[in-house]
Amino acid sequence: MDIKDWLIDIALVGMVLLQLRGRRLTAKTLLLPVGIVGWAATNYLHEIPTSGNDLLLIAATTLIGLALGAGAGALTRVYHNDAGEVIARATATAAVLWVVGCGFRMAFQLFATQGGDEAIGRFSSDYHLDPTAWAPAILLMALAEVLSRTAIVAWRGREALLGSGRGRLGVR
Repeated sequence: MDIKDWLIDIALVGMVLLQLRGRRLTAKTLLLPVGIVGWAATNYLHEIPTSGNDLLLIAATTLIGLALGAGAGALTRVYHNDAGEVIARATATAAVLWVVGCGFRMAFQLFATQGGDEAIGRFSSDYHLDPTAWAPAILLMALAEVLSRTAIVAWRGREALLGSGRGRLGVR
């Protein structure tokens, strides 16, 4: 893992942990995690292997990311305060779901780069996986987690905003 990998993982965990206190929901707070993961995907996701069980691995990790992100989004409280601002506050359970996904990816990357590459290679061989399938699987898991959480929180923010009789999200 290089410093960029650590910073991406730490930033994604930090964004949700900051929401434990509640933060004003704006287009910027919604799109920042999408931008971070999008940047990682454009820099690291070059192709998706399709041999053996590669697509099964990629589909499984993507669905896990989708479930974790949807759960985190659904368990985030979204409401408007007395000033009419839309606030997103992650519950402890939402934060745990988010950290589980980010933590798994961080642990896997650490394992893969600190001596676990042989074990991953044996596992890949035993289950007919191309070792190059792991990077897209992990990236697509992160992308699915971020996009599903963002979509649900944005939708709930819009509902809260419409319920308050205010204008567009992030604009007073």
